[in-house]
Amino acid sequence: MTRIQSPISVDGVLEELLSRFCPRHSDCTIVPIGHGNINDTYLVKTSAKKFILQRISATVFPKPLHVITNFQKIAAHLERRIGAIAPEWQFARSVLTDQGNLFFRDERGDFWRGQTYLHHKVVTVLNSRQQGYELGRTLGIFHLLVSDMDGETLHDPLPGFHILPQYLEKFDCTREKNSSMEAGSQYCQESIEKHRNKAAILERAKEDGILTKQPIHGDPKIDNFIFNKLGCGVGLIDMDTVSLGLLHYDLGDCLRSCCNRSGEGGGVNREIQFDMEICKAILEGYFLQAGSLFSPSARSYIYDAVLLLTFELGLRFFTDHLVGNRYFKIDFSGENLQRAVIQFRLVEEIEKYESEIRAAAEI
Repeated sequence: MTRIQSPISVDGVLEELLSRFCPRHSDCTIVPIGHGNINDTYLVKTSAKKFILQRISATVFPKPLHVITNFQKIAAHLERRIGAIAPEWQFARSVLTDQGNLFFRDERGDFWRGQTYLHHKVVTVLNSRQQGYELGRTLGIFHLLVSDMDGETLHDPLPGFHILPQYLEKFDCTREKNSSMEAGSQYCQESIEKHRNKAAILERAKEDGILTKQPIHGDPKIDNFIFNKLGCGVGLIDMDTVSLGLLHYDLGDCLRSCCNRSGEGGGVNREIQFDMEICKAILEGYFLQAGSLFSPSARSYIYDAVLLLTFELGLRFFTDHLVGNRYFKIDFSGENLQRAVIQFRLVEEIEKYESEIRAAAEI
């Protein structure tokens, strides 16, 4: 008997999915898990095991198979490397179908995959400097683990991901076709124009050879880090966006997510603050592990990274709002506009700490 603890929008294919991923277990409980903006993810519990079942959004990822094969490549590399560098490291493995495949494609063409369930703790707010240090250390370990991987073997799951000038071009095209008179829209547009001239800083540094690419996680937001019972960081989850890119994309996005203690949602009228002490702790933990990956010149771009990755997300939220919320899932009308306003307000806060962030990056 299958028990569904919360409404799931895949009832029509549920039985077939379970027959593929756990054919010998008739007693299953299926629970939606996580609060991701992209994929649909569920925890499947049987009497013998727990595992993750996930539908990959073809709307977001044009080639879902690239996401699946990238995961296999990164998992195999981590398997080889963790023993010498981070024996306590945890990461998910694939759960194969009854036919030994990495995925199942349902009658609607959706790609489904299974992954092992990690018994871990996830946090949504960093409440101490020590937590920030552990989180930074964890990201540094990940970058160190994959630093010797041939990134050219990875597929690009999201062409143009984190390339800010391209997001601006898309916004400009969208703005010509879609206008918005809603509260907050004018503020977003003013913020975009104010910071437009900074958009290419990281890309120019990449073109000039100052910053170089290596395998990165792509989405190291706060709830993608996992901790053990002692509060030590032991891994990163959600490898969908693993690709070849700048370390600055990861570090900037991590600081954006973790130093805004109010989070991405919750209303535009609440106080938005950038927690500089958490920022310092993250950088301290990160450079303890991955300092060798950064030249002095590369460190000088860390402030630009946190500013521009925050600006980028605000721009993406606002653009998605204008086109009808095609990328980020929403719970209510106007949520992506609200998210955009929060990110642009966070940009203003980050600018207040420019000198302190630059100093912390030089440690």
